[in-house]
Amino acid sequence: MADTERLEALAAAVKAAVPDAVQSERLALGELTLTVRRSAVPEVVKFLRDHPTWRLKILIDLCGADYPDHAERFEVVYHFLSVHANLRVRLKTTTDGITPVPSIVDLFPAANWYEREAYDLYGVLFEGHPDLRRILTDYGFQGHPLRKDFPLTGFVEVRYDEEQKRVVYEPVKLPQEFRTFDFLSPWEGAQYVPLPGDEKATAEVKS
Repeated sequence: MADTERLEALAAAVKAAVPDAVQSERLALGELTLTVRRSAVPEVVKFLRDHPTWRLKILIDLCGADYPDHAERFEVVYHFLSVHANLRVRLKTTTDGITPVPSIVDLFPAANWYEREAYDLYGVLFEGHPDLRRILTDYGFQGHPLRKDFPLTGFVEVRYDEEQKRVVYEPVKLPQEFRTFDFLSPWEGAQYVPLPGDEKATAEVKS
């Protein structure tokens, strides 16, 4: 059976096992993408992991994506691999940033840090996570830096204060205006400055 046929069979099996869970499906580049209802995520993941034919037992990645113009702006994306069947499957679900997504840590312990990362960088909440706290940013960090509306400068800057003998947080200061770039390479945009010895090469060319 070709990969396309196997992936189509897998999608049909998911729809039959968890009715009304799959909202859309897409097959491209030899991979299947299923968009599922938020509340159905654990049930679908358990089916993929435990099915004797598919055995998608490896969670490769779990990440977030931000689409501010969507009604539910955040996507949570899961990537699974089956060594047994040599297949990859991608699951997606959406949330508005307030409604939590069910955690899959009980099914895949490796999801622990992945879900913390999605929370830290996007602010996505995971219901049932055993220890949902920041993992990449510092304690007291404001906001979620991979959201599209997060300012490039951040909100605070950090420096070591010699008088206080500790790290201090201060509002961001921009001592100069943002530069305007002409998108030229350093060679195209730079004025040529003659270097010592160039006059010899010029004389040889003229002769």
